[in-house]
Amino acid sequence: MNQSFAYLPPNERKKILLICDDIRVHSGVATVARELVLNTAQHFNWVNVGGAINHPDAGKRMDLSADTNNNAGLTDSSVILYPTNGYGDARIIRQLINMEKPDAIFLITDPRYFIWLFQIENEIRKTTPIVYLNIWDDYPAPMYNRPYYESCDTLLAISKQTKNINTLVLGDKVKNKIIEYVPHGLNENVFKPLDISTPELKEFKKNLFGGKEIDFALFFNSRNIRRKQIPDTLMAYKLFVDGLPEEQAKKCAFVLHTQVVDDNGTDLEAVREMLFGDNPKYNIIFSPAMLPADQMNLLYNSTDCQILLTNNEGWGLSLTEALLVGNPIIANVTGGMQDQMRFSKKGKWIDFDAKFPSNHNGTVKEHGEWAFPVYPTNRSIQGSPLTPYIWDDRCNAEDAAAQIKAVYNLSKEERKARGAKGREWALSDEAGFTGKNMGKKVITTLDKLFKTWKPREKYELINANEVKPKVVPHELVY
Repeated sequence: MNQSFAYLPPNERKKILLICDDIRVHSGVATVARELVLNTAQHFNWVNVGGAINHPDAGKRMDLSADTNNNAGLTDSSVILYPTNGYGDARIIRQLINMEKPDAIFLITDPRYFIWLFQIENEIRKTTPIVYLNIWDDYPAPMYNRPYYESCDTLLAISKQTKNINTLVLGDKVKNKIIEYVPHGLNENVFKPLDISTPELKEFKKNLFGGKEIDFALFFNSRNIRRKQIPDTLMAYKLFVDGLPEEQAKKCAFVLHTQVVDDNGTDLEAVREMLFGDNPKYNIIFSPAMLPADQMNLLYNSTDCQILLTNNEGWGLSLTEALLVGNPIIANVTGGMQDQMRFSKKGKWIDFDAKFPSNHNGTVKEHGEWAFPVYPTNRSIQGSPLTPYIWDDRCNAEDAAAQIKAVYNLSKEERKARGAKGREWALSDEAGFTGKNMGKKVITTLDKLFKTWKPREKYELINANEVKPKVVPHELVY
């Protein structure tokens, strides 16, 4: 990976304190953060406060510069890691600001994990701007997040929907912020199509399917949590298979790369047994083992189509991986997954605003030929103390089964052609779902921030004459 865009000598680079998952681990946030560091290390020096549950390296200071150089094609990167349990705390951040003297703090994940940091933004932003990569948002516009967004100087939105939500939530405060659309990006040289005759791929498929002749393989790759709707996805697959003649059904398979049991999800083995029993024709394959990126690419290349029916989703990273591999995608029309289907009006990729906040109801039908959308049929409000309300966009299994059938009915050549169009678009300047594009957008945006940023004033002065308090007439009762 030769990095030449916006190269700066090490002593001229701004230092960014990155607070998120440990960039070495296997998680969606870590994957994105790792791509971000690798594709900007020629322009910024990075310090990662790398979180994990019960982190085995907590308390250490680790130098990842050599590994970054090797992976990014550099010789002079500076990437330091401070592993920590969770995402740190106020004490740690105060210490690191004093020790490392960063030029900006960069946050990635849900804002509820950083409540402790936003509580001290009044002291942080006197010297250091806060940048937040907002990876997950949904309607109704989360006004409960407004204090967090107001505590940031720059908001990077991973989806067009999220960018609009940021604007709605900030209201009159939006004029003081930099808000940019920065979709997730991955390494297109890791996730890529492979020739079916590749010996390594043939051997991988043989092991995956146990030597069975499989003509069509559906793939799910995400964590086993409730909002991912895995049981409904299994039901959709059953409806699809039950509509096929016996001999065709036996040559279909559904591969699920996820933990079979998760406290935040369900017992998928129990669901499998309930839905499919011992009938061998369904070919349900669980793939729970943690795999390196090259093995994941083999797994994607062993399957024919990606499915993700999650009822709310910031982005849907597995869809991006599938697009880069060149596989069609079946997805619920909600959140950032809409971006990856490229809904269009008269050929132009749609944007969202206050009047048109989402395409979940199918107002716009035109989309990329690699996409097979499933429109939600039920919308309810879910919530928790920290996330009081959020739409739950549920599609039904019958509609999903119909889209699986639609992909199945395509010839292998047509599926490949549509998948190739998806990869071509993902790599284009318009979409830019690559690490390189994400890096360029972050460099451009942060450079703009550093040129315009003004330290936070200790107090916000308010002209009392302009304040018109809302008064409700009432009687005093004693």
